[in-house]
Formats: sequence, C-alpha cells, structure tokens
Amino acid sequence: MTRPALIASVCIGIAGIAAIATVVLIRGESFAAPQMSEEQRATREKFFGTGKALPPIEKGQEMRPRW
Repeated sequence: MTRPALIASVCIGIAGIAAIATVVLIRGESFAAPQMSEEQRATREKFFGTGKALPPIEKGQEMRPRW
C-alpha cells in the first residue's frame, strides 16, 4: 500500500468514527430530556402564561395589533 493511500484510508476511518460518534451523542441527548419540577413549571407558567391553547379567532376579528 502506498503512502498516500494509507493516509487517505486513515483519514476516511477517522471521519467515519467521528460521524458515528456524533450520531450516538445526538441521539443520546434527545432521549435524556430532564423533567421540570413543580416549582420550575409554576415559574414558567407565571412568566410565559399557561400552556393552554389560545381561543379561536372570531369571524371578522383583526389579527394585527391596534397601535
């Protein structure tokens, strides 16, 4: 095996290992979503409002703000 071919195969191997490691790390983080405590949930609802859906828009109601 020539020297350039050896260097190219090592680089391809390192790139493959890095790609696999990236996929494993990203998938591992998505499954480990931490749960919020009741205190955090109450603070979030106080700051952002409740998590309930907004009421439907009535017919003829404007969507833009009234400046």
